[in-house]
Parts: sequence; C-alpha cells; structure tokens
Amino acid sequence: MTSLYMIEASGLTKRYGKTIALAGIDLQVPAGSILGFLGPNGAGKTTAIRILATIALPDKGSARVAGFDVMSQAAEVRRNIGVAAQDATLDNNLTGRQNLVMFSVLNGFHQSIATRRAKELLEQVELSDSADRLVKTYSGGMRRRLDLAAAIVASPPVLFLDEPTTGLDPTVRQRMWNIIKGLIADGVTILLTTQYLEEADALADQIAVIDHGKIIAQGTPAKLKAATGSAVLEVTLSEQPHNGVEKILNPFVEGPINTSQDGRRLRAPVRSSAGLATTIVRALDSAGVMVDDVEVHQPSLDDVFFSLTGHPSTNSNASQTEGDLR
Repeated sequence: MTSLYMIEASGLTKRYGKTIALAGIDLQVPAGSILGFLGPNGAGKTTAIRILATIALPDKGSARVAGFDVMSQAAEVRRNIGVAAQDATLDNNLTGRQNLVMFSVLNGFHQSIATRRAKELLEQVELSDSADRLVKTYSGGMRRRLDLAAAIVASPPVLFLDEPTTGLDPTVRQRMWNIIKGLIADGVTILLTTQYLEEADALADQIAVIDHGKIIAQGTPAKLKAATGSAVLEVTLSEQPHNGVEKILNPFVEGPINTSQDGRRLRAPVRSSAGLATTIVRALDSAGVMVDDVEVHQPSLDDVFFSLTGHPSTNSNASQTEGDLR
C-alpha cells in the first residue's frame, strides 16, 4: 500500500564520537505539505537532512523519502529530491544562467531544454535581470535564490531546505518565503530547517521542535501555541536593572522569569485576566520602578520554544552558520 507520507523517519540515531547528534527521532511529512524543523545551533537539524538526503548514514533507525528507503534505495531517493544547503554548490566563475544550464544538463536535460529550463527558473526566483552576471558578483540573497533554483531544476517532488534565509534581510527573506509558498502550491513536499520562529509560523503546516538531538514537541503552530496554556508578560524597564523587580512580579507570574542580557527586559508566563497589565504597572510604580512598557499577550512560537527548552530561541544569532555537526 502506498504511504501517505513523502518523508518518513523512525528512530533515527546518529553519533559523532561521544556527541549524540540525533537521539532516535521520528518524522512524518504528508505529500504537498511543509514541515518546519525548528531548533537552535547544534540541535541536530542538518544531521537529519544529511541522512534523509542520503549524504550520511544513520547509526540506527530507518527512513523513507518519496517511497524509497534511504539506505537500500539511495539512488532512487536522490532522483526524487532537491537539496538547498547552507553551503551553496554554485560555480562563482559562471553566470547565474550558466549555472542553471549546467545543473539542468547534469540532470539529463538536452542542451536546448536546459536553456529553456534555466530561463524559467530565473524568472521564478526573480533573477532574470541578473542572469548573465557572474555569481561571484551576486549578493547573499541572490545566491540563496539561485541555489534554490538549482535545487528544483528537475522538479523534484521532495525538497530539503536547510536554513534557506539565514542572514538575509527581511525584504529578501519575504521573497524567499513567496517562492517557497509557490512550490508548496505546486504540490512539492518540503522539510525546512530554520532558527526563525516567525518563518516556521508563516510557512509550516506542521512544526517539529528539536533540541539536543531529540524532538521535544510536534504539531501545528496553533496547537503548539495552545499547549503553553498561559499568556506572556513582558516588562521593559526604563533604566538599568532594578534588584527588586522579580520579587514584585512573582505574585503575578506562573513560571520562571526570563531576563535579557542587559537586564531591562523581563518575560514570564502569566494567567491572563482583566486589568492585569494595569495592576502590574501600579505595583512597579509603588515600588519606584520606572518602566517603558508592560504588555500581556498570547503566546508566540518564541514563547513555546522557551517553555519547552528553558531558554530563548537563537533568532538573534541566526546570521551565524552552524558547524559541520548539528
């Protein structure tokens, strides 16, 4: 019987020396959907993609992609996938068009068809105006879009995107999101690794949160937010840290208080109630604590991540690439 899932993994385990990169993860991605694989540097995201793309072998467990076993049918898997990794495989000394023609020919297209396919892809990723420039003159965002185009030259039914927007400015990131949404509309199945919580929220049908090689939560963005159960209090102090702030807030919060590095911003789960923000402002004012802002809001994926892992997401560091072991 044909599986409903285009990507399946069961008990995937991988060690590098004494380091456990994956500790028995399970994944199921239905056809035509996108799974957001969310986690910080070193969580195991790229290791999982390397195994699913037949670049690395698991120590234990099994996986199937597009209906084929990643270990015993690796060649068939590779014929059905595209991979856009953080380290682009582009030739800097060729133009964008020449790169895509080359990839098309390598995928078995006749030269004339390869030329036409390159033109189509350049239009799809909005690079037609830069098609005949050398890739070494491209910006980071242009290179990421061209790398994505190279990954879909053969119109694969399954696509692995490893942090495709890391380091890009918001405008270019939105362009990439639009391209990815177009691929989903065309029926492509995507596994997207990201550190950007807003990216997972905007694109993913399902999210798997991984930390230290283990999947600690799975579900739709809405389901994960609902699972936190609490609203979130955010307090921004006007001045340098005030030693008594946490003691003042303790009667109102329902969990640990997370403080920013500069000590001016505090965040904690609370049970939302009418007038709560006003009550907290009055309590802080009575203690002589000056604030710029007090806000109570419904949980975001950032709050979900904090509640699951005990530490904030690494969005602020997302421009840094991960090492070879993830």
